[in-house]
Amino acid sequence: MSFVDQLNEKQRAAATCVDAHVRIIAGAGSGKTRVVTTRIAYLIKELGILPDRIMAITFTNKAANEMKQRMEEMLEESVGIQISTIHSLCVRMLREDIAVLDYPRSFTILDSDDQKAILKRAYKEYGVDAKTYSYGSVIGYISANKTAFVSVEKAKDLAGSFQSEQIKAQLYAYYEKELAQMKALDFDDLLLFVYRILEKYPLIREKWQNRYDYIHVDEFQDVDRLQWGIIRHLVSDQCKLCVVGDPDQTIYTWRGADIDIIMRFDHDFPDCKTIVLNENYRSTPSILNGANAVIANNRNRIEKELFTRAKDQGKIVHFSAMDDANEPVWIAAKVRALHASGARYRDIAVLYRSNYLSRSLEKAMLDAQIPYRIYGGMRFYDRAEIKDALSYLRLCLDHAAIDLAVRRVINVPKRGVGDRSLEALEAYALTHGVNLYEAVKADAVVKGKARAALGQFVEAVEAARAKVHDVAISILLQELLLDSGYLHALEEANEQERIENIKELIADIEHYEEENPDGTLDDYMQMISLYTDKEETESNQDFIQLMSIHAAKGLEFDYVFVYSLSEGVFPNERSVADGGAAALEEERRLAYVAFTRAKKKLFISDAQGYSFVLDRLKKTSRFVAEIDPDCIEHVGLAKQETKRDGQEAGSANAYIKANTWQNTQMESNSPAKRKAQLRKGDKVQHQAFGEGIIVRVDDGLATIAFAHKFGIRKIRIDHPSIKKIG
Repeated sequence: MSFVDQLNEKQRAAATCVDAHVRIIAGAGSGKTRVVTTRIAYLIKELGILPDRIMAITFTNKAANEMKQRMEEMLEESVGIQISTIHSLCVRMLREDIAVLDYPRSFTILDSDDQKAILKRAYKEYGVDAKTYSYGSVIGYISANKTAFVSVEKAKDLAGSFQSEQIKAQLYAYYEKELAQMKALDFDDLLLFVYRILEKYPLIREKWQNRYDYIHVDEFQDVDRLQWGIIRHLVSDQCKLCVVGDPDQTIYTWRGADIDIIMRFDHDFPDCKTIVLNENYRSTPSILNGANAVIANNRNRIEKELFTRAKDQGKIVHFSAMDDANEPVWIAAKVRALHASGARYRDIAVLYRSNYLSRSLEKAMLDAQIPYRIYGGMRFYDRAEIKDALSYLRLCLDHAAIDLAVRRVINVPKRGVGDRSLEALEAYALTHGVNLYEAVKADAVVKGKARAALGQFVEAVEAARAKVHDVAISILLQELLLDSGYLHALEEANEQERIENIKELIADIEHYEEENPDGTLDDYMQMISLYTDKEETESNQDFIQLMSIHAAKGLEFDYVFVYSLSEGVFPNERSVADGGAAALEEERRLAYVAFTRAKKKLFISDAQGYSFVLDRLKKTSRFVAEIDPDCIEHVGLAKQETKRDGQEAGSANAYIKANTWQNTQMESNSPAKRKAQLRKGDKVQHQAFGEGIIVRVDDGLATIAFAHKFGIRKIRIDHPSIKKIG
């Protein structure tokens, strides 16, 4: 039996089309790896092509190893096909030809630790604070410049008068000088040097072109301009190029992927054949129909509609919660129910658009005693900025751990306190029998500029300590992070994700205050300690996985929850504001990727109420409205909204009509309008914060001034926690 007999009609066409360049548009779950490996086996066994005349390029070691393993199983032997990542290919090429650039063939390849070591020296020489300019962000800055062919000189010009950009350009210059002196290459250089050689030296280019008759490129939708330049140089007039990818899954443009490369492949190779694989072997009809309906709203795509022969296992379930607190609790309850019915935790995943969203999910999982793991990321309370913020709060309390808090934040942001100053402070504390904070307050220990900076630090902490019993913890933290300069440092370094995490921590504290109006700062800190202790001791190997949608690319699970589908959260407001229509299309591709990770059942959720991160009321994401009404079931608040409209409970059409981001009817029928008697100047009673005065009403959101301890709060005007009095 032939290798291709086990393929469906379109897969077979893709595997046997060997006389032209081929673009395979492989939908999610359509068996693309099977097609590529079958195609290579067909070339070797049925057409007699020598294995070493065939090359396959992937973009991860995992994909390369999977392809090698499949090839060995199909051919029942280890053959000389070159299957490797593009970086491995470039290393092989440079070992032969880097001498033309006056580099030794034994050049050193730097890993991430090596890169950090170079930057550490640069930070020390220029007095740069690693907390303000994290190593990861600077390495990302350098990489983005290099792969975009932006030289050090050009980066300095682009920095202009922006101090943070000038500092990063200075670090870039130091880094590149160090690499040149060591004759070392980082991972970006591997590609850049190969591109320069192929571009500049025709004889070397022809040598490499003459080695291959067939080149295959996997995950082609993720290729950037530099990678595409290398691939183009390797394709001779006699060589046939086969690329495999899905424009609908291009979600990495922020790190250089260019969707136009796969979209315009037929312009680069006018004689190419395009084959669309649209039979899905992973998901159910409802999941696919929902995903198809959403992605159909994008314009920059190659039209295709996934289908499956699998039996349906129920509609997509959409839950809309009254507020942020109930959404993760609903997910935890569903996870418990799935597990009770026989599902393994490891077959369940919760996906989210941004990492800060993991906080409430983690708490809900811990409260429900559900084992979990953050896939490809860090637990919320383990993140550096969260530890920093909590350390600032600990400074407001007199307890044994205050020394740890001082050591963590005394130089965050940078205050000129080096190791020697810290040693002097520790010696003073030991000699005088006081804690480290009392030593910091002593004027005689640290001198010079650092003394003035420490004076401002102490002033901020003392101001917070003076009102620790009089104001809410959330307000205390906001003021402390502002007065200490911590938030300003994050803003200066454009650390948007870390700022979002801080905002989420403040939202967490506000929720704690609502649930525990008499709770103290010490009570809150003890609660956080309990959560972090639970995290550290969790060892069960059967766990659900919490992850960003970007991290979920290429994975699949029986049951998938897509969390926080609210306008501004997903699609992400900042991304769309920066990138316009193209960015919105990428957000929609992210939704498509998220939905198609599910094999048996897909759950999506959002919450109404005020968002601290967005600073406004939340509304259900447009992506929910775009799902085919026949394959989605609305529950929770969404179901209640359809009942209010006098329509069939749970009807998708009713929900879309009544409860989407773009519909004005929702506003006219909403509880906020029905409670229009609440106006500016009205006195209200809140179940946790007590009496307050409404100082503003805007689009269903009340800004209320409570007693001094709780200050100004923004609350949905129809929220059951408030009522008019007097």
